[in-house]
Amino acid sequence: MNEEHEDEDKSWLDKLGHIFNASPKTRAELLDLLAEAQQNDLIDREALGIIEGALQVSDKQVRDILIPAAQMVMVSMDEPAAELMQKIIKSAHSRFPVIGENKDDVRGILLAKDLLPHVLKGAGEDLNLADLLRPVTFIPESKRLNVLLREFRETRNHMAIVLDEYGDVEGLVTIEDVLEEIVGEIEDEHDIQADDYIRKITDDDYLIKALTPIENFNRQFKAEFSESEFDTIGGILMQEFGYLPKRNEVVTIDDYRFRVINADSRQIHLLRMTIGK
Repeated sequence: MNEEHEDEDKSWLDKLGHIFNASPKTRAELLDLLAEAQQNDLIDREALGIIEGALQVSDKQVRDILIPAAQMVMVSMDEPAAELMQKIIKSAHSRFPVIGENKDDVRGILLAKDLLPHVLKGAGEDLNLADLLRPVTFIPESKRLNVLLREFRETRNHMAIVLDEYGDVEGLVTIEDVLEEIVGEIEDEHDIQADDYIRKITDDDYLIKALTPIENFNRQFKAEFSESEFDTIGGILMQEFGYLPKRNEVVTIDDYRFRVINADSRQIHLLRMTIGK
């Protein structure tokens, strides 16, 4: 019995030495080495995923993860205080681009926390929005994510407005979007709850769990997705993609546009659905 334990210990020492004595020449070889380490239980799956995300983030650009301008929740400089508060409460966001004449005329960033003291004082109607604006950071859609993350950390900004090659607003990106490329989806108090399947963002925009029963989806949206082959929305999307999609991949079925928000190596977890766009 002791000899068996000695052989087993020697085997693990040999594996450990092989992994850390190897000298990978390419990123692919390094990833293979890390995958072998995970298979041998030297690092866990979560750690492997974070390392892979950190290595791959330098290959991605802002255009790969930005929130399109059509999905941005923006505030107008001349927006009445009552409408402004309703928009902030409904969206549950903490930062809002503030625009002038049109979406390409971004004047600054409004933090919901900066507005709160004025609301508590009952000074909402006399609010001068220009006094509350934070400086806006503009970046090109070609900026690499690792560079953007470093700039976010250095400037302590959490949001940037993304411009296309003509200087028009293409969308926005937050520090959370970049971090999620490394560590996976970050849930906060506004994310969909464990016992819910669908959370409404706007009248045409929803967060939906991939495990949402098709029956529930059809009932809420008066849809007619078939229940004959699959039980969940995730199953229908897997069939439509034809493979396991990655984050931000999009597919449209009938009037429903689904964007993958969170997925791992085995299944889709969370979706963003837009109706009729």
